[in-house]
Amino acid sequence: MGRVDSAASATPVATGPASTTTTTATALVPKSPAGLAVENLSGGYSSRVVIENVNLVVEPGAILCLLGPNGVGKTTLFKTMLGLLPAMSGRVLVGDQDLARLSRPEIARLVGYVPQSQQTPFAFKAIDVVLMGRTARIGSFGAPGRRDHEAAMAALDAIGATKLAKKAFTALSGGERQMVMIARALAQEPSFVMLDEPTAALDFGNQVRVLDQIVQLADAGIGVVMTTHAPDHAFLCDADAALITGPSNIRRGPVHEILTEENLSAAYGVPVRVATSERDHISYCYPVLSSKSIQQIHQLPPRKETP
Repeated sequence: MGRVDSAASATPVATGPASTTTTTATALVPKSPAGLAVENLSGGYSSRVVIENVNLVVEPGAILCLLGPNGVGKTTLFKTMLGLLPAMSGRVLVGDQDLARLSRPEIARLVGYVPQSQQTPFAFKAIDVVLMGRTARIGSFGAPGRRDHEAAMAALDAIGATKLAKKAFTALSGGERQMVMIARALAQEPSFVMLDEPTAALDFGNQVRVLDQIVQLADAGIGVVMTTHAPDHAFLCDADAALITGPSNIRRGPVHEILTEENLSAAYGVPVRVATSERDHISYCYPVLSSKSIQQIHQLPPRKETP
């Protein structure tokens, strides 16, 4: 079931059903039903247009995955939506607020940002890294008070990471660091969170843990936008997809309508198959390798399990 509404579609796309989560996570969500809307957005660098006339809406509790091959504009769209790159034309709105007219702290109070895995030479405690997210609420030169410390601990509790609070950020694993960065974004108390390849460089187990937290954010009512190179992530999160293949060539809508064998094969230039698990009814995709040796391996009879 899709979770994002495409403004360019004649038929509205319904958001997915919300499920219950921890009361702490829900308490962190501002009471604003406004969507994150991209209207006729064009962006790029100098005079080079990379994305053109993009329209979409992400509602609270929705997940949108931005996918596509390298160099087609995923990062440009992501950064322009976040306000890190100025739009060439069009606008990005949260409710009736145009992000181009807001200051960075004002944007941060509406949209949290989780960059790719972070490294720092300073051994800040994890709780201090999360507290940095409160800068959006207290100002650059303000000192965090009791309310800010409570919000930081609530953010860690919302993602089940309170045990990391006193640990040095530099001593954490990649997956743990990413959890702390998600908590930092939550501490801003935004209506939306944008994540740039949140599972990059993580092992399989930590990828699953991060994706699980992303789904929980959506279930708590937070709108999520993330870039990913893995179509399977969109299937696992029951997200909607924006498959980008050119400046104005973006297919967007429910994942099962957008990430088809035909669309994926055309986008990535390799044959791709989409299947559904009979046991869990979860879809996944896989490439068809052309190597003769690989094809021979696939034709071998399955090995019998050792009793």
